[in-house]
Amino acid sequence: MTDRIVLTSDHAAIALRQAIAVHIAAQGWTVVDIGPTTHESTPYPEHGAAAGARVASGDCRFGIILCGTGQGIMMAANKVKGVRCGVCADTFSARMIRQHNDANMLSIGARVVGEGLALDIVDAFLAAPFEGGRHATRVEMIRALEG
Repeated sequence: MTDRIVLTSDHAAIALRQAIAVHIAAQGWTVVDIGPTTHESTPYPEHGAAAGARVASGDCRFGIILCGTGQGIMMAANKVKGVRCGVCADTFSARMIRQHNDANMLSIGARVVGEGLALDIVDAFLAAPFEGGRHATRVEMIRALEG
């Protein structure tokens, strides 16, 4: 499986996205940063969908996406077939979306959490393996909803 992680954000989360990119690159991940570089207003749905497409195609193993709250960009990413993205503002939720939901994307709100907590959330997400078992049945039920 690829060691590539796609990162993107809207204009509200550029600085946090860049901090996360440095952090995960230092851990050996290959960062594919497709986010904006200027602070001009930019539509988060386009960015969420673009990152989702990279993950769904297998080009990237995981995606980390950010906007002001993490909610809007997460909603857009989840419209891409094959994406399971959750917004997290704590490490427990980040760990659980991997272990129980086999999430392949993480969304963070740059106006909700600070950089230190965001990096901890990313670490919890990336370190947690999918547990399978009864959770695999539920993930299959989620996949079936995609049509």
